Amino acid sequence: MRGGVAFLLLALLLFSAPGASGGEGPKKRRPSPCRVVHPGDSAVEYECRRLKKGETLEKLFGERWKDVARFNRIDRRHSFPGLSIKVPLRVEEIEGYTPMPVEYPAAAGEEKFLLLDLSEQFIGAYEFGRLVFSTPATTGDRDHETPAGEYRITAYHRDHRSTLYAIDNTDIPYPMTYALLFHVDSSGAAYWIHGRDMPGYPGSHGCVGLYDEFMQKKYRKMPGAPVLSDAKTLFEWVIAPRREDGSYRLLEGGPRFSIVGEAPR
Repeated sequence: MRGGVAFLLLALLLFSAPGASGGEGPKKRRPSPCRVVHPGDSAVEYECRRLKKGETLEKLFGERWKDVARFNRIDRRHSFPGLSIKVPLRVEEIEGYTPMPVEYPAAAGEEKFLLLDLSEQFIGAYEFGRLVFSTPATTGDRDHETPAGEYRITAYHRDHRSTLYAIDNTDIPYPMTYALLFHVDSSGAAYWIHGRDMPGYPGSHGCVGLYDEFMQKKYRKMPGAPVLSDAKTLFEWVIAPRREDGSYRLLEGGPRFSIVGEAPR
């Protein structure tokens, strides 16, 4: 089956199937970012520092706080006292930090291509094989792994919500903002790239989570001044030049999405 018929069947499947993401995963012991090792870490000299009461990323690192957050794959809501984070010995060296390759020859002939490295917990956007944007990601936890493989973005929905999971201690379906569908498994579970909390370790139910502090501000009341919105940036890059009106839309001919490596445990 091809074209409109295949996309129509896919749409029917998606609206009858639960999403594979939402929330922060089962309540388990949460690892410190300093205990989560990624291959790219070896290129940076760093030490572990336990955050003290009253300390925030902004207070400790000033304008460099976003670089430290990216290096730890964490957001400000999860940067709390007692947490041990990785602090580069020379913070200026991680400006615009990314472990993703600048060139990806396998995608040299493609206008848009996405690469997720599970071992790095980072995703990169490529145009004709050259990196144009990258951001930290949080992927599936041990019990809900994000499947490695070759996929394609087939649908998008700015205001998607989980059909399985709610925000902690509420009945509010977990918001999956700026959602990009890339896989539906044999059980009908849908896997998306979307905005969510960023805890600094693989913590989703299988989807690929990116920064959306504006969503956190709306539902969690923090951070006070949202800044990070990488989920939106990637969403707009993927769907351009198509119009977006908040509705669920199929995406014919969407970018190829390759997921490689193994998530840190």
